Amino acid sequence: MKQLVLTIIGKDRPGLVEEISAAILEHHGNWMTSNLSHLAGQFAGIVQIEVAEEHLLEIQSALDELQGLDVRIESGDSDTAEQIPETLNLVITGNDRPGIVKELSSVIRHKGANITHLNSRQRSAPNWGVPIFSAFATVTLPAGMHKDNVIDALESITSDLIVDIESE
Repeated sequence: MKQLVLTIIGKDRPGLVEEISAAILEHHGNWMTSNLSHLAGQFAGIVQIEVAEEHLLEIQSALDELQGLDVRIESGDSDTAEQIPETLNLVITGNDRPGIVKELSSVIRHKGANITHLNSRQRSAPNWGVPIFSAFATVTLPAGMHKDNVIDALESITSDLIVDIESE
């Protein structure tokens, strides 16, 4: 089986996920994992699928024909035999400001860790007068690193940043 990673973007509309999933199923693909979002009227999604080699061209053509969507298809890494690294689910909250995501991602990278999933948003905090940044991040740690090294480094960015570990 061939692993494919699809990135899909286009104007959001009712039934869009059904349309995409039907095209995958009708052309012998299997929907494995996804992260789908609605942002500013647009649909943005990343989907991992698997398909037998003999149906590869067929499913690529079907996905390219989806109306009003820009679909990019990349080959995925099918090697699942590698060691599973330690993963942290972090909930990060603080005062919002330009560059906060860059600061967070830079600290994580400098610690040798990797962000594998990030959901972030800004919301108003009328009682505080400053918008609040909140994020949920999944971070994989390099072998031998203790989670406190990453958390301490993130919290040292600024005194108003709170980092909690969400248990699974």
